[in-house]
Amino acid sequence: MLNPLKPCLKGVFTLMVLATLSALPTAYAQSANDKPINVVIPFAPGGGTDVLTRMVMPKVADKLGVTAVIENRPGAAGAIGAQFVARANPDGKTLLVGSVSEIGINPSIYPKLAYSVERDFVALTALAAAPMVLVVHPSSQIKVASDLVKLAKENPGKINFGSAGTGSGAHMAAELFIFETKIKLTHVPYKGTGAVTADMLGQQRDMVLFAPLPAVAGIVRSGQLKAIALTGKQRSSAMPEVPTFIEAGIPGFDMDYWYGLMAPAGTPEQARNALHLAALEVLSRPEMIADLSKQGLVPTITTEKEFAAFVRADMAKWAQVVKAADIKADQ
Repeated sequence: MLNPLKPCLKGVFTLMVLATLSALPTAYAQSANDKPINVVIPFAPGGGTDVLTRMVMPKVADKLGVTAVIENRPGAAGAIGAQFVARANPDGKTLLVGSVSEIGINPSIYPKLAYSVERDFVALTALAAAPMVLVVHPSSQIKVASDLVKLAKENPGKINFGSAGTGSGAHMAAELFIFETKIKLTHVPYKGTGAVTADMLGQQRDMVLFAPLPAVAGIVRSGQLKAIALTGKQRSSAMPEVPTFIEAGIPGFDMDYWYGLMAPAGTPEQARNALHLAALEVLSRPEMIADLSKQGLVPTITTEKEFAAFVRADMAKWAQVVKAADIKADQ
C-alpha cells in the first residue's frame, strides 16, 4: 500500500494528553484572534476531500472553541486552492485539507507550480486514507477488472477514463493501472469527480473512472454506478461485496488516496500543536471512526515530523511515476 501512516484505531491518549486537550480552546485563542478557521478544499463539492473535510473539520474547530468556514477552491488538480493557502497569513486560521493530488503529485506534473510544498507549507498531520475504486455505468460490458484489460487491448485508446483533472489522484491511479496492465486508455480531464460521474450517467456511459472510494460511495450504493474492484490488500468494510484488484488478478496495481491537514509555513507552534491534538481527539472518537468507515475512509494520525517525512517520500515516488509515464500538464 502507498500509505505507511498509522491508523488511528486504538486508544492513543495518556492522561497527560487528555489534560492538554482540555486546555486547547485557551491555547488556540492565544495563538490568534477568535475569528473562524477558513478550511480550504482544493476541489469541487462532492469529491472525497469534500466528504472528509465536512465530516471532520467542523468538529476540530468546535474542539478549539471556534467555528469552521469551509470553502471549495477547485482548479488545476487542487493547485489553485493550495496556492491560496500557501499565500495566506500564517496565523493558524487558514488551513488546507491536502491530498496526494496537489501535495504528492502536482509538483512533478506542473513545472511552473505557484507554490512549493516544502517551502510554503507545514504538514500538521495525516487525517485519513481511502482505497481507489474502479467504477463504470451499470450497463457497461465491463463486469470485472479483467474485462477492462481485455477490451482495452482489443481497442487500444478507444476506451476513455475520466478524472478530476490532469495530475489528480484519479488520473494517476489510471496511469498506474495502464502501466501495470500494459494497455492504452484515453484521458478525459474534468474539473471534479462530480462532473465525471454526471457525464457517466449521461452521454459518456462507456467511460470508466478510478476514484477515491468516498467520492463515489453514495452514487454506487444508489445503483447509478457500479464498483468493479478496489485497491488494497483486503476488501473495504464500506463495500465488502467489491473485490480487490489482487482478487481480480491484478496484484501490481495498488494505490491509497491520502488526506492530510496543511498550514502555511510560519504558522506558530502553539497553533500547530492545538490543531494537531484537536484532530487527533476528533479522529479517535468511536462514532467518527464508524462514520468515516462507512465512506471507505480509514482515520489516520501522525506527528508533524512523521507526516512531513511521508509527504517527501510520496512526492519522490510520484516524480518517478510521472517521469516513467511521461505525463504532461497539458494532457
